[in-house]
Amino acid sequence: MARSAIPEPVTAVTDLAGAWLPLRLEQVERRLAEIAAGHGEPIAADAGSTLAAGGKRMRPLLVLLCAGREAGEEAIRAATAIELVHMATLVHDDVLDDAPMRRGRPTVVANAGRARALATGDLLYSRAFAELAAPGSEAQVAALATASVALARGELAQRQDAYHADVSAERYYLRCRLKTAALFECACVVGAERPEPEREALAAFGREIGLAFQLLDDVLDVIGPPERTGKARGADLLDGTVNLPLIRARDRDRGLSSLDLRGLDERAAEQVCDRIAATGATQTVRAEARERVERAKSGLREAELTAGDRHLFELVADGVVERYS
Repeated sequence: MARSAIPEPVTAVTDLAGAWLPLRLEQVERRLAEIAAGHGEPIAADAGSTLAAGGKRMRPLLVLLCAGREAGEEAIRAATAIELVHMATLVHDDVLDDAPMRRGRPTVVANAGRARALATGDLLYSRAFAELAAPGSEAQVAALATASVALARGELAQRQDAYHADVSAERYYLRCRLKTAALFECACVVGAERPEPEREALAAFGREIGLAFQLLDDVLDVIGPPERTGKARGADLLDGTVNLPLIRARDRDRGLSSLDLRGLDERAAEQVCDRIAATGATQTVRAEARERVERAKSGLREAELTAGDRHLFELVADGVVERYS
């Protein structure tokens, strides 16, 4: 990935880390491209378009940071596998949501239909585990399998809750731990060949910034800006997903408690977003995300990192909640 294509907050971290981290990220990017192109047309084109849509590459970045500058090829494989699982979930999510756009580009399901999109997601999933299948990687494979189960459970919970405007904050956080935080945690676990207390500290770091990442995504769904996020405001509302800004806003605008999510079109969804923002709920949720980030950063004391390496982790954590701020 050319430096101009590397998104924030990754750029700030790679600039400070020195040559080793951009080099490793470039190796991951090349490996992803090889896998996307290596299975014939037409699925190769669909997998390639998913890769070309880019993304923040936060999960492989965490793998590489936890592995450290002395890590070898196994860190590249682990970082690649984590991103392949993430890409697979995006393709499958777009099928479930019948989403036309992702990151400002047409989705695989919009371009190629449901059957090919499902096949593309399945390919990416299978290649993730193949990437980790090397002698001595049993623990990494088990960690990725556990995270994948959590992703599936989180998606099922979200579908079960769809269009229910009375979803509680506790239920919301459960979904987020499964659907988002689990893969962030896994990224830290598969990258960290360290003593158990350090591994657990880094896993906790991943969980907290994963939750913060999802909270900020929810804020951006309400306030945008669409030209930066690559999707229209209110996309969650349109697919029936009750996010935390809506949950927090319900206590301040009682009319939102009886909202009929099934009756929304794009214009109505934007109007609801305006109502949510008017309550101050987006600022509340952003503050909750910042609290998660501070908790993640304070837990790094148990990881016995050098001052320089700890600063890199802190930059990642800060970047999670300062996107488009």
